Amino acid sequence: MSVTAFLTDSTLCIGCKACEVACKEWNQVSNDGLDWRGFSYDNTAALGHSTWRHVAFVENTAHPGQGGNAPEAFTWGMLSDVCKHCENAGCLEACPTGALVRTEFGGVYLQPDVCNGCAYCVVACPFGVVERNPAEGRAFKCTFCYDRQKDGLKPACATACPTESIKFGDIEDLREEAVRRMNHLHSAGFRDVHLYDPQHTSVGGVHAFFITRGDPRAYNLPPNPEVPTSYLRKGWISAGIAAGLMLAGTLFAFYGSNHE
Repeated sequence: MSVTAFLTDSTLCIGCKACEVACKEWNQVSNDGLDWRGFSYDNTAALGHSTWRHVAFVENTAHPGQGGNAPEAFTWGMLSDVCKHCENAGCLEACPTGALVRTEFGGVYLQPDVCNGCAYCVVACPFGVVERNPAEGRAFKCTFCYDRQKDGLKPACATACPTESIKFGDIEDLREEAVRRMNHLHSAGFRDVHLYDPQHTSVGGVHAFFITRGDPRAYNLPPNPEVPTSYLRKGWISAGIAAGLMLAGTLFAFYGSNHE
């Protein structure tokens, strides 16, 4: 059984939102409404309990390259965001009920029938992906189309993407494909492209990595995401030092008063 992943290439995304629609149709996710949010053509705004794929529209000034991107003009950057299915998943570590599990394909699957709505996973996600549904109290996020993968099918979003901006397959094969794509883009003059795969942090890499133009932070991709539990050691050490100082102060006050 191979470990799978997404490779999402913003240079191929046309912003059609076919991935969003396919995700909602297959997983029977409720609609987000059609509210005007002021973010260009982006009416969904962010990932959440009812948005498991989110096509971000970013206006930025990119470095000149082939494809009609003049240096003095604004450039559209479009990217289909999704749960990263982290190698070291903060949501999975924080869940007290076992609602979040690691599947045989490497994804992090949230079982809604086991979720108690505590929202620990919400605050433990370094990417702000998981969200509680306020109407019923349980948390939801991308399932990595676990049911489709078990039947040998690609996730709905990757199947629907007309430009193959969303690629799906073996994680190591896709990492090699990402390097080839980056080399091609660099040789074509796109010097501002980046591969987002934070293996250098406590997250330990992701099962959904991205090729972006410009600053990845513009696409809600933090440069150094950290699993909250990575700070536990420092926290316990600080608590131990504080407790030791309090004990020393108490003993000093007690023995000092006895000698007066």
